[in-house]
Amino acid sequence: MDIERLEEIEKKFKKIEKKLSNPDIYNDPDNFVKLNKKRASLKKIVDKIEEYKGIKKNIEEAKKIIDNEDGDFAELAKEELKTGKKRIKELENQIKLDLIPEDPNDKKNIIVEIRAGTGGDEAALFVADLYRMYLKYSESKNWKHEIMDVTPTGMGGYKEVIFTLKGDYVFSRMKFESGAHRVQRIPETESGGRIHTSASTVAVLPEAQKVDVKIDPNDLEIDVFRASGAGGQHVNMTDSAVRITHVPTGTVATCQDETSQHKNRKKAMKVLRARIYDEMMRKQKQKRASKRKSMVGSGDRSERIRTYNFPQNRITDHRINYTSYNLDAVMDGDLDELIDSLIEAEQKEKLEEAGF
Repeated sequence: MDIERLEEIEKKFKKIEKKLSNPDIYNDPDNFVKLNKKRASLKKIVDKIEEYKGIKKNIEEAKKIIDNEDGDFAELAKEELKTGKKRIKELENQIKLDLIPEDPNDKKNIIVEIRAGTGGDEAALFVADLYRMYLKYSESKNWKHEIMDVTPTGMGGYKEVIFTLKGDYVFSRMKFESGAHRVQRIPETESGGRIHTSASTVAVLPEAQKVDVKIDPNDLEIDVFRASGAGGQHVNMTDSAVRITHVPTGTVATCQDETSQHKNRKKAMKVLRARIYDEMMRKQKQKRASKRKSMVGSGDRSERIRTYNFPQNRITDHRINYTSYNLDAVMDGDLDELIDSLIEAEQKEKLEEAGF
């Protein structure tokens, strides 16, 4: 661990504390808020640095005791040395991760779009399965869920499902789900017992606020039409469905899930803003990207990221060579092990890029 780098962090923290202790800071509220945020982000690192330095000192003292003492004192020192080395390693990893800049979108709520790809009715049924899987997972995290738009098909499938998830650090957990999901199983319509391969795509968009994306109302084309679908609330006798087009980017969002035109317009606008923001982030990421492509978090929706093999109860994430034979549990919303593996892989990449 670079001690000089740690000392620079401590110096920066002390400078911020000195500025905050100056009564004149209250005359500049914006700067006061900015400095407080910086202080809060550095405080957790500084606390770990102080513990790190303290344990380092204890380790040196334990070594001296081992070299110069016998009996119980030496045995106690050996135990402290063993415990200290283990804790030092833990702190080094924690400090390194704390030094990596946080993804500014990690705390955001998300809009998830699941669409049927190749495979006809089977792909539509798989959309329904993925939707259920994410809902089960969101329930385990106490996240709130709201349907934005849905296009049902026969047999209980969906051509498309768009929904929001709201809660703590939703994007940080779900951002790796963007991409093509492939399913291998025997369809209900298959009489010969043959295994078919189908696919659906998932897009996870950070929910954008008005401050994130400024949209000129004059750049919007808004069309209203009569909702249609497989019955129920998707068929009505008024022009309640809304389609909004952002002319400069060609981005389109449609919503027909509500019976109220006003509610559909509000939801469509939220989806539109998220799609424009997601495209902005994607272009920025491409500019900053290193020569080697990241294993995780690329968000390329044409990229096959995962295969769900039902006959073998096997799930494979191709980005990190993750394979597990607990597909039934995953489809029931038990995603933590898989997502934790993806987060760990991304952290490892970021540490390497930061020179650790």
